[in-house]
Amino acid sequence: MIERHEVEALLTLAEELHFGRTAERLHITTARVSQTIRKLERQVGAPLFHRTSRRVELTPVGRTLVADVRPAWQAVGVAVQRAIDTGRGLSGSLSVAFVGAAAGQLLVGAAQVFRDRAPGCEVRIREAQASELVPWLRDGEVDLGLNTFPVHEPDIVCGPVLVREARMLAVPVGHPLARRGAVSVEDLARVPVLRLSDHAAMPSRQAERTPLGGPPVPPGPVAATFQEALTLVGAGQGVLPVGAHARRYHARPDVVYLPFSDAPPLEWGLMWPADRATARVRAFAEASSDLVRDHA
Repeated sequence: MIERHEVEALLTLAEELHFGRTAERLHITTARVSQTIRKLERQVGAPLFHRTSRRVELTPVGRTLVADVRPAWQAVGVAVQRAIDTGRGLSGSLSVAFVGAAAGQLLVGAAQVFRDRAPGCEVRIREAQASELVPWLRDGEVDLGLNTFPVHEPDIVCGPVLVREARMLAVPVGHPLARRGAVSVEDLARVPVLRLSDHAAMPSRQAERTPLGGPPVPPGPVAATFQEALTLVGAGQGVLPVGAHARRYHARPDVVYLPFSDAPPLEWGLMWPADRATARVRAFAEASSDLVRDHA
């Protein structure tokens, strides 16, 4: 069998027809090139190159061998590179999901950065409801998701925080709270608070009591989607804690957004299954972090 270094010496010398230039390209000595070619010729049983003091040229046997070996060697190289690219996440496909319009815009930007770095990898973007995201990740429907933190699931990894925004309270336009410039977390004890499946915007995470130990937070109706929740807010059925982006992406004539004066910021980031942290997943998370840092 011909070894790799022998194939490389044969094909390079066939191109260069010069032992010195062949040695330079292969980063070995001229003597090593000569030894390798002589070994090949002994295996074949015939000269592969005519050598004189002025020129080097292929023999008929050498030309036939090079013509047969070159395409096969190129095919091996292509196959190996394809395997390397796949292993490093530079090809294939990646499915990412977002929850909410603002997250979708951020995800589009991150996907473009990732595509520039890995043009051989297809990125598919999907919208998910908050209650759908973790099941999609577990079932392999998507590889990553962009949503609010924290996520208390042992099999789901949360990446770095990408964005922090102020928390706000969506209230009906005619509600007494709407006349105030800001609200407190303690105000949640005085109004029904709408619940959105797996929604993380509420400062107390729908706690039984307010952070200062006040009365229990009155539970409001459960909404299946964010738009449904805002519609219920506008109908006067309760209030809804949201992120500050809601003022821009979900302006409504029947809803007023008031900032919390005492709530920590809402954090957004990527999450993925702990057992499927592939190179593609890590590369996309890195691209997302770089995008946010470059626009900070």
